[in-house]
Amino acid sequence: MTPAPSSTAARERDERVANRSAYEAVIERLSKASVDKHWEPYRDIPWDDPEFLVDPADPRWELPEVDKLGGHPWYRSRPPEVRATIGLWRVATAMKIGLQFENLLKRGLLNYAYRLPNGAPEFRYVYHETIEEGHHGMMFQEFVNRTGLPIRGMPGPLSAVAQVAPWIPLISTELFFVFVLGGEDPIDHVQRKVLKDGRAHHPLEETIMRIHIAEEARHISFARHYLRNRVPRMPAYRRFMLGIAAPIVLGVMARIMLAPPLAMIKHFRIPSNVVSEVYLRNTAAKNEIRESVGKTRELCAELGLVNALTRRIWRAMGIWADPR
Repeated sequence: MTPAPSSTAARERDERVANRSAYEAVIERLSKASVDKHWEPYRDIPWDDPEFLVDPADPRWELPEVDKLGGHPWYRSRPPEVRATIGLWRVATAMKIGLQFENLLKRGLLNYAYRLPNGAPEFRYVYHETIEEGHHGMMFQEFVNRTGLPIRGMPGPLSAVAQVAPWIPLISTELFFVFVLGGEDPIDHVQRKVLKDGRAHHPLEETIMRIHIAEEARHISFARHYLRNRVPRMPAYRRFMLGIAAPIVLGVMARIMLAPPLAMIKHFRIPSNVVSEVYLRNTAAKNEIRESVGKTRELCAELGLVNALTRRIWRAMGIWADPR
């Protein structure tokens, strides 16, 4: 069994890819890393280890007080087993939405790879990423299954609209990789914060998150370097359209990834005033969404996709912050 990474500190580094050879060197490095360091869900996670069994009443599932809902008096007044089950529901829903997003991502990657010419280094890397995303989907679904909770993931209407995403590469590969970052960056942001909060986490949740963070670092790096290589060479009118679309995609994706599950709110009868206080009118919740896309926002500014017009769209979507 390959142990899960012990640290989340390392990130894939951004490199200058102004010329083709530098860009291909990055892709080759990422492909090699996928061979040298990868995990398989049914080999590297001890699902049936007694310490890894999922008990909905386990207090380690409770939301911390720093969580927007976890610190609310309504939540703190619930019985311990209810608080634990709400926390587990939150984690399981995040994993279900994650695997649904990665399902869309895999189909989009394969549509992109379908048209690549012979000898393209992107082909090999995209297949490495597709395989890794398949493993992530399996471990997320296995976790959901073991909770025994009726987890749904994305709401039905949203899931139906999301079926458009895999076809984006046929229109604009650049927009597709903005979509990729819109889903992956918020999850990565939250998981890194969770593992650094100093609390005792359930070993199954922690193992899954550490594996996911380690492999997603490569996926995020590929998307960023792809955009660094492609966007500067786009015609001005296409770059302008991408600059308009990017904040809309990122704003919507961040909210999908971080929003509270409606089914959980209904199941536990969370009062509407609590939902409003915690998620809709909470400054910290709004800041969390803004921060979750911070790295992609900085990348868009670096690539010249932010101007006086598009900055207004970033602000309207609630995800703009002045550069530090």
